[in-house]
Amino acid sequence: MARIAFEHVSKRFSSDALAVSDLNLEINDGEFLVLVGPSGCGKTTALRCLAGLEDITDGQIMIGDRVVNDLPPKDRDIAMVFQSYALYPHMSLFDNMGFSIKMRKRPKAEIETKVREAAKILGLEDLLDRRPGALSGGQRQRVALGRAIVRDPAAFLMDEPLSNLDAKLRVQTRAEIARLHQRLGTTIVYVTHDQVEAMTMGDRIAVMRDGVLQQVGTPKELYESPVNRFVAGFIGSPAMNFLQGQVAVEGDKVALALDGLEVALSGRAAAVARSRGAGADLTLGMRPEHLDAAGTQTSGVVSLAATVEVVEFLGNEELIHANVAGNDVVALVPASRGVSVGDKVTLVAAESVVHAFDPGTDAVITEGGDVPGPKADGGGSGQAS
Repeated sequence: MARIAFEHVSKRFSSDALAVSDLNLEINDGEFLVLVGPSGCGKTTALRCLAGLEDITDGQIMIGDRVVNDLPPKDRDIAMVFQSYALYPHMSLFDNMGFSIKMRKRPKAEIETKVREAAKILGLEDLLDRRPGALSGGQRQRVALGRAIVRDPAAFLMDEPLSNLDAKLRVQTRAEIARLHQRLGTTIVYVTHDQVEAMTMGDRIAVMRDGVLQQVGTPKELYESPVNRFVAGFIGSPAMNFLQGQVAVEGDKVALALDGLEVALSGRAAAVARSRGAGADLTLGMRPEHLDAAGTQTSGVVSLAATVEVVEFLGNEELIHANVAGNDVVALVPASRGVSVGDKVTLVAAESVVHAFDPGTDAVITEGGDVPGPKADGGGSGQAS
């Protein structure tokens, strides 16, 4: 196991192509850290820099107590699992899993022991004589994991390892990887664009955008306390709803004025709006699962007059797409609400779960009206843009 640290790491491919910008991130010994973000955000480039597959432009990378900037990949004591299984089709599973340590001239008895131990962990004991062509996609990915396990590395680096699997296998295999981490306790750095994978697997998540680290924290922290609109919209499924308008103040009453609609605010949301001042632009964010369909306004909530346009039946829940003053708002409500297309409903959310953002910077706004600085957790550092 090993602690990993990115210290002011940048990677530039050309004068106008900065893939990673001043990345500061500490990954604790034995931690499962997920790098997540949309395509082109720099997460895979950061992983390749850690692996030694890309030279960094600035900064330094540490694995354990060693600076590894100039070390080749084979000397960094890491094992990689890629999106592609990269198995040798003419070799048995046993030979595929043991190939890397065989190339290191390890004794046959050691290879036999390590391969069979890895196969037992991954449930492949009865398949070791088969070739990759006789396996399912999920079994092939487990072989790729086994090939990494037998090396007994200081850290596993995983780059979108589940992307080639169908939906059911992805759920099954991500649970297997999580159990594998609990059993081995080895540091894992895992790259994905899928925020559901990130939320369900990682001890902590590092969210990246345009090469810049936005926020680092536990899944709960990122879900409940995003530092900016990008993190708020990226973490959570379905994505957070955003409504942008102007603050309206009349005596003790505070509202967000949209196109032809005023949304009455109370509690924390009202305090934030009042601190910005009448006429100021303000963006409110509400997660679909925090919205419910109610007939009348209730105290302590933000309420939205809406017209239902689409209803997606999910079993015991329904996903409602509604029009709120020209904005598409999504709500996840119990199917027992009996909402139908064309209904005019009031969507309500407790004011404690409503987020406020500065439309100019997209940064979150606190109750006192402050825009906080970058937020990080447990040794990592985040940068908000």
